[in-house]
Amino acid sequence: MKVGLEKLKNYKGVVVKVLLDSRATGLFMNTKFIKEKEFKLERLKNPLLVRNIDEIVNIGRAITYQVKCNMFFKGYIERAQMDIYNLEKTKVILGMLWLTAYNAKINWEKRKVKIIHCLLICEKRKQKEKKKMIRKTKEEKTVEELVQRRF
Repeated sequence: MKVGLEKLKNYKGVVVKVLLDSRATGLFMNTKFIKEKEFKLERLKNPLLVRNIDEIVNIGRAITYQVKCNMFFKGYIERAQMDIYNLEKTKVILGMLWLTAYNAKINWEKRKVKIIHCLLICEKRKQKEKKKMIRKTKEEKTVEELVQRRF
């Protein structure tokens, strides 16, 4: 599947093919991809050890950096924090954190992903939009009332 990733500093974006991985715990971005697309790295206060599926610590280095970016998928947008790691040829991995947050329904045969529900951030955005519409409607009525009173 593909998602859009947008840098926070200059809002320049890129579309990237991602790997959905229910064995991965978080969201990950490839070290080489970061350098190529010039995303801003942020150093983690506490490095994260990477464990293999058998719980043995991976022989690769610990995760010491992350990237914050906006991630777009099918009309949804979220502020994502992705851990930086050498992912070989994969550019981005979306793990259980993303899969459970959106309760993604995956049709493996058709290679389609459907969002069942949105993160809390989407709900807050919907509530803000609803409040704006209510305010706008009230303002329009007020303007209508003023116009009717004057004429």
